[in-house]
Amino acid sequence: MQYSAHESFVAPARAFPQLWRLILGILLAVCVYITCFLVILALLTLTSGLDGAQAWLVRMGQATGPTGTLLLLATFFGMALGPFAAARWVHKRPVISLFGPRQKTLRQFLIAGLISAALFGLSALIPTDVAVQPNLVPTLWLSYLPLALVGVLVQTGAEEVLFRGYLQQQLAARFASPVIWMVLPSALFAIAHYDPVTMGENAWLIVAATGLFALFAADLTAKTGSIGAAWGFHFANNVFALLLVSLDGPLSGLALYTTDFGPDAAEVLRPLILRDMGITALVWLVIRLALSR
Repeated sequence: MQYSAHESFVAPARAFPQLWRLILGILLAVCVYITCFLVILALLTLTSGLDGAQAWLVRMGQATGPTGTLLLLATFFGMALGPFAAARWVHKRPVISLFGPRQKTLRQFLIAGLISAALFGLSALIPTDVAVQPNLVPTLWLSYLPLALVGVLVQTGAEEVLFRGYLQQQLAARFASPVIWMVLPSALFAIAHYDPVTMGENAWLIVAATGLFALFAADLTAKTGSIGAAWGFHFANNVFALLLVSLDGPLSGLALYTTDFGPDAAEVLRPLILRDMGITALVWLVIRLALSR
């Protein structure tokens, strides 16, 4: 595939492409993330006491209630600030260069988000044997919705900045092969979602599905020259998965509905994951065609 727009996207990273800088930048990003998490923990301790903070940590880990889930999403501020610090202090380039041109990023975010929302919405009309049940009272769900949308925007934006912005740019500035700058960050993104405790027998299938999404997001970034399309794609996907219909269990705290089974229902969940992989591929293709015109 030809990625002419990718060159301008990667150009700011070419001034300081050394691998030692990338390693240092990753370490700095990890430190910033941990520091931000500790700040949140300190604030919880100050407001709720030590026992209260421990209770909030449990709620954040389970993410089966709305406030605990919002706090979990808030931790992604640290994931975003880490690449910002690495780009500015280690690679001596503007933070905005992690996104691509501002207007292009915004336009592509909106286009990809609308296409994704439309196709994900249509896919929900396809008959399945999956039964859903109310999770939050609609009025309560609506009261949390503005903060929930901001939380998902931050969470997806942080992941895109780190994996499709910082890592993809810096690797592409050093290596010409897409096998390195596209596949390696996608593999890291996928492995980060490996959770055998929660997903059981489907843990590696989730890794495969997440890796497929990551490759599509990397391709859209390379094709368009910004993280806007990948971010819009990611945002719409997570709005449906976290805020509309979620699996019964972890990360269901902000969902309007949940399925009548949890992530441990391996046999029931497996064909649904495969189906979602096919829908994801279709959404990626439509976005790619729309932004290629």
